[in-house]
Amino acid sequence: MKLSVLTLVRQRREHLVNLMLSLDAQRHRPDELVIAWMQPEPEANLPAVRFPVRHVMVEGDTLPLARARNAAASAAHGEALVFLDVDCIASPPLIERYRDALSSRPALYLGEVHYLPADAVRYRADGTLDLERLATLGERHPARPTLAAREIRFDPDPGNLWGLSFALMREDHLRAGGMDEGYVGYGGEETDYAWRLAAANVALYWVGGALAWHQYHPLYAPPWPHFDAIIANARRFHQRWNRWCMDYWLEQFCEAGAIDWSPDAERIEVLRRPTAQEIAAARLPASARYC
Repeated sequence: MKLSVLTLVRQRREHLVNLMLSLDAQRHRPDELVIAWMQPEPEANLPAVRFPVRHVMVEGDTLPLARARNAAASAAHGEALVFLDVDCIASPPLIERYRDALSSRPALYLGEVHYLPADAVRYRADGTLDLERLATLGERHPARPTLAAREIRFDPDPGNLWGLSFALMREDHLRAGGMDEGYVGYGGEETDYAWRLAAANVALYWVGGALAWHQYHPLYAPPWPHFDAIIANARRFHQRWNRWCMDYWLEQFCEAGAIDWSPDAERIEVLRRPTAQEIAAARLPASARYC
């Protein structure tokens, strides 16, 4: 079974380099890496790796995340697809664990992601990543399960899909209709995708051992920089599924007086947009290890 890793990039050269180095250090390397570029040109002088790397260009000023994921999946040659966020560094067993899980039972699989503080990444003298250091610094998200190394755990809630690291068969991606490209900008497209897969009878499982480390980048709580996209995409999701997604962020916006909304509401009313001062104050410190 051939396996393709898919990642999306916009202005993340250093993070992409680290992702590529970690894929080259896998126990069983992927059959290819497909990079969907959401910027005018691919980055130059990327690392030499021992698997093919192919490039797809995706237009769109506002982050076209759903379109980019569909484009990468369409370009992939593998029967199995592993979506890895460009901010991820893959632990050495990640590809092997995803491949084994998909070979035993086609489904939607989620790997663990541990969050790194700023300046966590170091290199050895030979230019390879110091993965042992990352293993000591990575911090589990408190809302995510702790898994044994070879554990496979069913999850009945499709809403628990997160887009940082997941795998499924290309056939299931296509059968569910891919991602809805009507979601534009940050937020919502992954949850909608999870419900589309559930409607296509693709079960959701967590898979132990497929650990990735999330490289630090500036985070905001509340995520004010994505306010408009989150509101628009939450409305789109509710219109289709008659339920809300991104509830946690909507609650933060509501508590700040920016929107009138509740989990039982039929609509979101925008009362005001965030101020420049609010956006600046919401930026988390460099020591924050998870959002």
